[in-house]
Formats: sequence, structure tokens, C-alpha cells
Amino acid sequence: MVAVDIGGTETKAALVTGTSDAVAAEKHARRATPGELEPLLGVIAELVDELRQASEQEIDAVGIVAPGIVDEANGVGVYTTNLPWNQFPFSTVLTERLGVPVAFGHDVRAAGLAECRMGAAKDLRNAVIMPIGTGIAGALLLDGKIFSGDGYAGEIGHVNVGHGVPCACGQIGCVETVASSAAIARRYTARTGTPVNGAADVARRVKDGEQDAVAVWHEAVDALARGILVLATLLGPEAVVLGGGLALAGDLLVEPLRERLDGLIAFQRRPELRLAALGDEAGFLGAALLAIDMLEAS
Repeated sequence: MVAVDIGGTETKAALVTGTSDAVAAEKHARRATPGELEPLLGVIAELVDELRQASEQEIDAVGIVAPGIVDEANGVGVYTTNLPWNQFPFSTVLTERLGVPVAFGHDVRAAGLAECRMGAAKDLRNAVIMPIGTGIAGALLLDGKIFSGDGYAGEIGHVNVGHGVPCACGQIGCVETVASSAAIARRYTARTGTPVNGAADVARRVKDGEQDAVAVWHEAVDALARGILVLATLLGPEAVVLGGGLALAGDLLVEPLRERLDGLIAFQRRPELRLAALGDEAGFLGAALLAIDMLEAS
């Protein structure tokens, strides 16, 4: 099958084989994500056709995941702030266009599903898988199942943690406004006037002890810890699995985050902090699992 992960700047796809327990990507393709819906559907069709031609077997389904509010049960992209759709029936439209069944899901919940079945959350029944990239959201594993809340659950990036900075969502104080990878780079540049190539550049400056970088990093860690405290208070997860680009910082992120969380925890169960195992493949591996589950349920 083919799995597609629609991102804010890039849409990634892979030819994937496996079972509902574990999948693996064999061939990859990617395109820039267009800013309009019809060109985006064209890009998805191009990626699927490219990988279909590269496959030695017939493609029996396609799994597609996207950010925003997603109604998985009906295959509808309900809402997103950064991409060009609103209440769009992806599954129906693309099943007709591609000629195979299409499963449509949420990128973070799909990545969480992959981490739960074959990654860092495999041994857990209650956890939050939290990729930190352009934005921040969480896949909620509750009593062994991914909980979607009809598409609205897990938006931990938009919890107000009290810093007062306006967010593109219309609220203020959101976690992702200071703690996402994009926010860290943006805030460092605003503070110093020096452009950087993403949060990884800021992380390198933190390692070098640069004061401005350390200050921006500290603000991000504080916001993340306060967001995780909310999760610990409401859900009592055994662990929080950190993924996305920022998690590549490893101990530079985890150690201060663990220390700050320790300072905030009162009565709550202290969640273990883990690093995700599947990297940037988690989204489309999860998309493939959604497609397999769809076929097995039909």
C-alpha cells in the first residue's frame, strides 16, 4: 500500500508493506505541499502513482494523514489553520480519484498509533505521544486505545500555560507559541536579529552556552513542562513520548524538561519521559496502519 503524510511545507509518501502489528517503508517520494486544495490533491495523486509504478505488487489501499481537526470515522478534514481545506471529504474524493480505498486520519494520532504498535510506547496502556515540530499535539493512548474525541482531542499545543504571547489560533499563552520547533527558531531570531536554520541551530548555540539561545530554550522547556503537567493532572499517563524535530536534541531537551517537571509535580503521577523510536517516518507508518485496519474491518 501507499502511505501519505501531508505536512505544512512538504508532503511525504512511502510504499509500505507489513501487517497490523508492524509495517516498514520500502520506497519514498516527496513533494512541496501546495497552498491550494486542488493542486494538493494533484500532488497526492502524483505521489501515489509514482509509488504504484515502483511497486511489484498491486496497491490495495492508500493511507493519508494530515494535521488539524480530523474526523477519522468519516474521512473528513474538518479544519486546519495552515492548510487549504475546511470540512473536506478526503476519503470519498480520493477513493474515487485513486481507484482504491483511502483511509484518512490525523497525523499525530497516526504517529502515536505507530509508536504504540511498534515503537517507544509498545509496552504502555496509558501514554501521550507528543511530536514537537511546526506545531504541538498529542496522541492520547487511554487504556490501550488511541482516543480521538471525535477529532478534537490531544491539542496540547493550544493549552494556555500563562506566558501571554498571542497564538495564530486566536488564543494567548499557547504551549506551541513558545515551545514548538518553529517557535524556538522564530523567537531566537526576534531576540537576536540573527536568522537561524530551525530549532537545531538554536540547540547548537545552547550547547555552546550562548545566553540568548539558553534563554529561548529555557522558555520552551518551561512551557512544555507546564503542558505535560496538565496532561499528568487530567490523564495520569505512564509516559510522555517526545517526537518530532525537537526530540532530536535528545538529552539537551529531556534533562532540563525532566528537572522542570519535577519542580512542578505535586500529587500527580510523574510520567516517564521517553524519546520516540520511529523518527519522521512515524506519520506515514501510522497512515499505513490505518489503511490496514480499514481493510481488515471491511
